[in-house]
Amino acid sequence: MADSVETKLSAARTRLILDKPFLGALVMRLPMVEANPDWCATTATDARSFYFNRSYIEDLSVSQTQFVLAHEALHCALSHFSRRQYRVKHRWDLACDFAVNPLLLRDDLIPPPNAIVIEEYDDMTAEEIYPLIDDKDDSELLDQHLYDGDNEGEEQNNSQGSQGGSGSEKELDDNEPGGSKGAKAPPPLSVEEQQQLEVQWRQRMASAAQQALQAGKLSGAMARMVDHMLQPQLPWRMLLARYMTATARDDYSYSRPSRREGDAIFPSLRSAEIEVVVVLDTSGSVNDREISEFLSEVNSIKAQTRANITLHACDAALSPKGPWSFQPWEECALPEELEGGGGSDFRPIFEWLDREGRSPNLLVYFTDALGDFPEIEPNLPVIWLVKGKARVPWGQRVQLN
Repeated sequence: MADSVETKLSAARTRLILDKPFLGALVMRLPMVEANPDWCATTATDARSFYFNRSYIEDLSVSQTQFVLAHEALHCALSHFSRRQYRVKHRWDLACDFAVNPLLLRDDLIPPPNAIVIEEYDDMTAEEIYPLIDDKDDSELLDQHLYDGDNEGEEQNNSQGSQGGSGSEKELDDNEPGGSKGAKAPPPLSVEEQQQLEVQWRQRMASAAQQALQAGKLSGAMARMVDHMLQPQLPWRMLLARYMTATARDDYSYSRPSRREGDAIFPSLRSAEIEVVVVLDTSGSVNDREISEFLSEVNSIKAQTRANITLHACDAALSPKGPWSFQPWEECALPEELEGGGGSDFRPIFEWLDREGRSPNLLVYFTDALGDFPEIEPNLPVIWLVKGKARVPWGQRVQLN
């Protein structure tokens, strides 16, 4: 019986390497460790090893075993162990499972009976899924995420990890198991371990994607996920402030003063107000809380840059109640009712600018970037603050989540 479980795991891993080389390369980075059933009911990972309950694997087919192996590897490749931040652990763990499972289904893997798949979460990140989960949702996870402690004991667990309880005094090796042969559950990762492993897994993911791409076996869904994860993750607030500040017309003038002021020429600061058009995507992909946070950030920046803000709302068409205009000293306020919920079309705002004969210094579009774009790039700077993985054909794209 012992041989049959090891043989099944080995066969599942080999099939992944041959048929799904991207996932197979990631799975190869996780040594397989048999876990004590007292703490491991199904499978688990601490971002360094794959732990399994022998009885659970016995009941799975080889195809289902492929799924659980790839499931743990994707948790690691997506750095779910370092992205939770302030979020409640169980809700975050559910969000991570809901983000991973659709990816594997779209790669034609067969899930085990206890895998929960919600179609509405397809192509969404864990950060996007998290606020959609009820805070009282006690659904069971497919696996155990051992890299993270509970909210209440997290600080203590991290302290223990940094003292060497999870092997932090040793070099983080690719083949180093996270526990003592699975007899005990490994302690949560320390902050330093999370940072080291995050760098390692990003490198592994990039290498695995390159190999799979060369073999012609990297699916579209996986390619988009890799592209999303490997692009620079800079704080969008910092980038928005940078672009709005760069657009501000503050400069020094060295024009000759009047004779009454003397002969010396001193530089004087001349400022002019700038025109910024802000567009909110109301197709349903961006929630009210996110819009409020975005407008709050615009408010904090525009006072510094002397920006006149013209606010528009758009799904498939511009809101008939707009636009709303705000002077530099006025606070941008969200209208009480924003019509929307339809599909996304980004052409109406540029058509409106043409009709009105307006040429703002900057246009900022808050959206998921899933819609129809103008075929010709407009002659004005455009920033797309994008929630999700969609690309834009032109303009400056800034990742929100």
